[in-house]
Amino acid sequence: QVQLVESGGGSVQPGASLRLSCVLSGHSGSGLVMAWFRQASGKERELVASVTSGETIRYADSVKGRFTISRDARRNTMWLQMDSLKPEDTAIYYCAADRSNRPYLIAARIDYWGQGTQVTVST
Repeated sequence: QVQLVESGGGSVQPGASLRLSCVLSGHSGSGLVMAWFRQASGKERELVASVTSGETIRYADSVKGRFTISRDARRNTMWLQMDSLKPEDTAIYYCAADRSNRPYLIAARIDYWGQGTQVTVST
């Protein structure tokens, strides 16, 4: 059974940094794209960043230059380094994996989800 477990969320002030982690189990990771989505209160779940098994990376325009996605195939782990955080980054962040192995993803079609971790950015 495929499982994704996130960690690293929290509450920080604007301008601070956080690093999210996601560990994949029950699958080798080969042929999977892994991604981070987020869902703010009252809004739809949106793609933040994705990385294919071939290391093709995509970022949402709102996080380009501030967030960095990375992945270690040997450890079946993915990270999201979030710098210069803004209040509008406040959301539940979800780890995702999909067999399409494409960088552009739609939440409704994702194969596997983690349970989510809360990120709050406020003064």
